[in-house]
This record gives sequence, structure tokens and C-alpha cells, in this order.
Amino acid sequence: MTRVTTDATTAATQRGEGVEDVALVPEQDGSELTLHTLRLGSAAVATVGADEADTLLFAVEGSGTLSLDNEHHALARGTAAHVPAGGRAELHSGPEGLTCLAMTVGADVDLHAPLGTTEPVVQLHEVEPGKATGSRSFQVLYGPHNGSTRATLFVGYIPPGRAPWHYHLYDEIVWVFRGSGALHLGDVVEELAEGSAFRLAPREVHIVENRQEHAELAVLGLFTPAGSPSAAYLPPDVAGTYAFAGTD
Repeated sequence: MTRVTTDATTAATQRGEGVEDVALVPEQDGSELTLHTLRLGSAAVATVGADEADTLLFAVEGSGTLSLDNEHHALARGTAAHVPAGGRAELHSGPEGLTCLAMTVGADVDLHAPLGTTEPVVQLHEVEPGKATGSRSFQVLYGPHNGSTRATLFVGYIPPGRAPWHYHLYDEIVWVFRGSGALHLGDVVEELAEGSAFRLAPREVHIVENRQEHAELAVLGLFTPAGSPSAAYLPPDVAGTYAFAGTD
């Protein structure tokens, strides 16, 4: 069964005039996470938000504005936003259009204790990088430190090569932000290109490989319960052989 999806392999539906919605990682039993691509044409408007689910946005192409709680925020590639459950926000695209990822986190998840107040908008280039084990690093866009107690949203940077087989305790959705590689699940290997997306269940043993020789593979990850992107575990048959070297 194919795990990896892209906009090109998933049918789009119309969500109002000039707005297309692609369910890259749709609802699934046992998971509270979804991932959609919203494509707004020139000067289009889309409303985002849900009564029971948190919505996290990440702009990937074009520009526009986000209107939330009577405040207006500029959107461009690398801008993330958080719309808490019960809230609504409006996306307004600029003349060249706007493409955003819209991720939802349902109510049936464990909540992390809040460690700070909500930041409605975060710019990736302003986020301090954190260090994972080995040569990998990550930037946390949203988590308990800025109001997202249901899930953590981050960008992770994977150097050329592959980590050993490992798993996480959290439920996760991954989207390839930049570069190419491969997803290993058991004997199945699927190619990853920019814009690819996939879901990883808790304790699902896997490898995300960077097959590029001289460039990092950048991925956007959303996982719940919220916590550190570097939390990973080795299966018993691997733990005694390798020193762990990554987050994905």
C-alpha cells in the first residue's frame, strides 16, 4: 500500500471561488492529525479553523495575509500560524496567489502543560535552531512554549545518509519542505520529493533517508502529544549496534 502522497497524486476539491483543497493526509481512525494543501488563486479568500480541532498553517508559496482576532498578519513562504479550536481565521491571497498547508489536531489528544502564551504567527527565519543528536537539527515553530499544547510543529534538517531503524512514541505527519530522499518502512521503500507527505503511527519503525550527496533534506513535521522532535527510540535489535544520530 502506498504511504507517500503528493498534490499531483491526490484529487483537489473546490473550497469556494478560487480556492482548491487537497487532502494530502486525510482523516484516519486512531489519529487526530490531518494535512491539507490550500491553493488560493489571485485575490481569493478562504476561512480556516474548526470548533473542536486546532489548526496550524504553514505558507509554502506566494503571499497574502491572515486575519485573526481582528489583527492582520503578512504571510509568505516560511510563515506559520496557529488557530486554536473554536477560532476562525481568514486567508487572503495576494496578486500571485497563495499556497498554504493546513494541519488539524483533534480534541482527543493528551495536552502538554502550557509554557507560554499563544503567538498567532511565527516566521521560520526568526526561530532559533535546536540541536538533535548527531548532525541533525530542527526549528520548533509551535509547541507548548508558544500556545500549542496539543501538538508540536517543527522543521527538521537531515544530512545526507540515513539513521538506523527507530520509532517515536508520538503520532506524526511529515511533509517534505526541501530536497529528496526515501521513506523506509519494513521492506517497502518509497521515494520522497519536495511536496511529498506521509503519516507515521506511534511506535512505527522507520527510516527517512536523505539520498542527496551535498544538501540537507528539510521536512516539516507535526506530532502529538507535543514535546521534543528529537525524542526517538531504537528497537532492541538495533539499540546495541548503533549510536542514534537523528530525529526522522
